[in-house]
Amino acid sequence: QVQLVEPGGGLVQLGGPLRLSCAAPGSTSSSYTMGWYRQAPGKERELVAGITSAGDSTNYVDAVKGRFSISRDNGKNTLYLQTSSLKPEDTAVYYCHAVTEVGGTIYDYWGQGTQVTVSS
Repeated sequence: QVQLVEPGGGLVQLGGPLRLSCAAPGSTSSSYTMGWYRQAPGKERELVAGITSAGDSTNYVDAVKGRFSISRDNGKNTLYLQTSSLKPEDTAVYYCHAVTEVGGTIYDYWGQGTQVTVSS
């Protein structure tokens, strides 16, 4: 069982930066592939960025490439999303996600979500 805790989020100015974090206290989250998803009102949840368990490979949705950076600190069991040049369309609830496969069984977990609102 992995518990994902997301402090942070909030109101940020247009064009501003914001760093999101996702902690997995007391877990072995280092064995999980992790990612950040977001869901805007009236839209489906979408994958924003993903990172491998070792942190050696990342991927991003086209809309955030060059503006967002995902990283992880396995020693602290923490995932990060550094955002910059925020736009109104980045306003959404952001969710942390962790997934792994053991013996053919998929185990995945979600954070509670944190609201990010970009103000113009």
